Amino acid sequence: MLKIALPEKPDRERAAPSAFARAGLLAYALLIVYASWFPFSGWRDIGIAPLAYLSAPLPRYWTAFDLAINIIGYIPFGMLLVGSFYPHVRGAAAALLATVCGVLTSGTMEAVQTYLPSRVASNLDLLTNSLGVCIGAAAAALLTPLLLQDSPILLLRRRWFVPQASQGLIVLALWPLAQIYPQEYLFGHGQMAPIVSDWLSQWLASEIDIGDLLRFGRQIDIEQYWLAETFISACSLVGAVLMLFGLMREPAPRAPLALLLLGAAIAVKSMASALFFGPANASAWFTPGAKAGLMVGLVLLAGMVLASPKAQRRVAILMLALSMLAVNLAPTNPYFIATLQTWAQGQFLNFNGAAQFLSLWWPIFALWFLLHLPRQVGQTA
Repeated sequence: MLKIALPEKPDRERAAPSAFARAGLLAYALLIVYASWFPFSGWRDIGIAPLAYLSAPLPRYWTAFDLAINIIGYIPFGMLLVGSFYPHVRGAAAALLATVCGVLTSGTMEAVQTYLPSRVASNLDLLTNSLGVCIGAAAAALLTPLLLQDSPILLLRRRWFVPQASQGLIVLALWPLAQIYPQEYLFGHGQMAPIVSDWLSQWLASEIDIGDLLRFGRQIDIEQYWLAETFISACSLVGAVLMLFGLMREPAPRAPLALLLLGAAIAVKSMASALFFGPANASAWFTPGAKAGLMVGLVLLAGMVLASPKAQRRVAILMLALSMLAVNLAPTNPYFIATLQTWAQGQFLNFNGAAQFLSLWWPIFALWFLLHLPRQVGQTA
């Protein structure tokens, strides 16, 4: 019988939405909200209309750093918007729609700042944020065919990682960025105890420091600090890398990708330390406890590298949970408190909200993903 070959479907019909872009957009939108409305306290109506800032004169005092951060901060947002619209809206139409959404988002963030006494709604911020989202949207519209239509990067992602890995890869990409905010212990994320302590003390109108009760007092000697940091750093490192391993297929180069993730985290940590505390302190985080934690973590990872993806994900959950528990129960480190006193936040004040958000919530995002990872991942890995 004569068989007739049907023509392939056009790219528009074969193209699939990008789960990576949509998960990234959600995470980045939360980051923008937290950074814009940080510290989420002191809300009040001062009698100024929320949109009054639009017609106000341009601010007299600003720095090039503030303008650059506003522009750079919204470029990824514009790119992720365009990626999330794909394949339903593409090209110039996607760039225009993303720009409108970005401008409305920035305008809303600024308007709500009217009710925060520690923040100032600024039309200059709106202009620079809008410029950033416009640049990101235009770049993404040009790069979409290269990134989302059978590009080499997309083919590698499909070859190395299981189909359900998109959200997990977003979380892992945020792990190096979570190192920006100063932490009491290397990789010691999720330190909620001080924040919960303040809330409870205010709610109970009590002078008792709940944080001291949780942390068994204030004092700690240097040996105890190094021991605590060894445990916390090793658990967090193992949890993050095993999460990466659990998303990989057999052909993936596990060791190089794991070293790339660790190297990125260390590089960001060093650059942030140099930026906040001076170039001489770029490696101040590399304490004996941190060194031991890295060595212990690498040894544990070597023992788990050939384990099944299911086992790797279970151990990752355990390690991340132990790290988060330990960082909230470990006694306060007086050396870290003394270091923070030298931190001249100044122009970085508005940037600290996003950095603290990542430091606090990264382990929670990772645990949520690992606990909700579909069972099919273990079967397809």
